Amino acid sequence: MSKRAKIQAFGGFLTSIVIPNMGAFIAWGFITALFIPTGWLPSENFGQLVGPIIVNVLPILLGYTGGKIVGGEKGAIVGTMATAGLIVGSEIPMFLGAMVMGPLGGYVSKKVEGFIHGKIPTGFEMVVNNFSVGILGFLLCLLSYEAVGPAIVGLNTMVTVLVEKIISSGFLPLLSIINEPAKVLFLNNVIDQGIYYPLGMQQTAQLGKSILFTVASNPGPGLGILLAYSLFGKGMSKKSAPGAIIIHFFGGIHELYFPYVLMKPLMIIPMILGGMTGITIFSLTGVGLVAGPSPGSIFAYLALTPKGNFIGIIAGVLGATIVSLVTGMLVLKVDNKEKAGDEAFEESVDRSKAMKKEGKDKLNQLKDSKPETVVMAEINKIAFACDAGMGSSLMGANIFKRELEKRNIQKNVSHYAIEKVPEDVDVIVTHKSLKERTEKKFPDKRIIALNNFLKDEKLEEFLTELAG
Repeated sequence: MSKRAKIQAFGGFLTSIVIPNMGAFIAWGFITALFIPTGWLPSENFGQLVGPIIVNVLPILLGYTGGKIVGGEKGAIVGTMATAGLIVGSEIPMFLGAMVMGPLGGYVSKKVEGFIHGKIPTGFEMVVNNFSVGILGFLLCLLSYEAVGPAIVGLNTMVTVLVEKIISSGFLPLLSIINEPAKVLFLNNVIDQGIYYPLGMQQTAQLGKSILFTVASNPGPGLGILLAYSLFGKGMSKKSAPGAIIIHFFGGIHELYFPYVLMKPLMIIPMILGGMTGITIFSLTGVGLVAGPSPGSIFAYLALTPKGNFIGIIAGVLGATIVSLVTGMLVLKVDNKEKAGDEAFEESVDRSKAMKKEGKDKLNQLKDSKPETVVMAEINKIAFACDAGMGSSLMGANIFKRELEKRNIQKNVSHYAIEKVPEDVDVIVTHKSLKERTEKKFPDKRIIALNNFLKDEKLEEFLTELAG
């Protein structure tokens, strides 16, 4: 696996933590834009929401999500407690810390759960699992408070000072040299989610806006590239560009223009120049956004633009578009030696898809390092379900796993609350008193209703069936 794919997978992992919570970030952005003293509707009362949400709520959401992605529900709890230690032990918004300690909490929880698997006496599953989660949360909370938090504050200070120096020195547009190629290689999430968004949120808490939200998300350079292809491209690239413009600029899906750049690598120059132009205009006009635009649509840009910043934001997007359009047109006119048309465009699309798939495959490997061995294709995932998903279903699932191991049968067996059973399970095992409720929720699933999770004739019959 290439280094690029590994970095891409890391960016995808950061995205999987941030994106599910973008609604909360945007909600906070609206509160900030409206109710701070320089906002649209200044309110001393509602303005009090700004600080507690950015310091407490948003990092907790990141820590919970990161823990859940790596270690499931238990990992989410441990990750949340680890993040709580960071929050209490510092005075800055702990976004970076939450994206570290949340997944770490999930990882540790997952490892401990694997270590104690099969070693818990029957009937003690809930006690052992609850106390293991509690002890891990307790220890990581203390570690975060005493050691990790101060280290991240120091790192955050260094990065913040560096970015502020770049901004004050006027070198911020040079970031496009990194940002624009990173986009085409699907590495932009590492920069956006890992650096710009956390620092941008801190800057917004102080100033009510941040230019950092615009340095990599400007839809202008991509729009210019697509316009150039629409006017001066050939074959399928020319025909498909207008449709891509709508999805890219209004829908915010920037990936649509990546194949057009990969088809002619020199088009990276118009992208960089367009990005630099946009950042320069944003800097000169002193504008910014109140939160990260996700997706990077012009509608998201305008919705997150604070009072008094619309002219600068629109000018930055328009300027980036014009520069990338004009320079892109020159590239298309001059670079006519390589093959163009349908064949080149299709190869570019395939190359773009292959790069993205490589990163996704690596990310899936990171999330699930122990792929299952499927013995019977017709029954692979088995869910034990009860009311809460922690009592009888947990005990029944563990007993059933041991019986499967004795028979050398490998299946995916998990426990859930009925409402949280995944749609892709093949068989649901539950108590007979919950059968009607389960059938209503999953009318098309095979359901085995038991009298007793500990030992039941239907379970024995099911084991025999699985054994073949």
